[in-house]
Amino acid sequence: MVEDNNRGNPKLRRGVVVSDNMDKTVVVEVETRQRHPLYGRRIRRTNKFMAHDETNECRVGDHVDLVETRPLSKRKRWRVRQIVRRAR
Repeated sequence: MVEDNNRGNPKLRRGVVVSDNMDKTVVVEVETRQRHPLYGRRIRRTNKFMAHDETNECRVGDHVDLVETRPLSKRKRWRVRQIVRRAR
């Protein structure tokens, strides 16, 4: 896919595909780790993003890179940039 360099600096995320039931859309779970403000222990936070998969090649369990894009539908604001690692 062609990256549009004149549109600023888009956000990038890496996550795991948890659903591929829709046509040209996958649900990707992105995990972030942050420190607890009081206790200092690391906490796992997860967000689910709907991402556009033009070629329908992503499968559940694949690790993918996402790139922020213009709104494609009501909940889709991300696009699959590449598949980093295939599911076993």
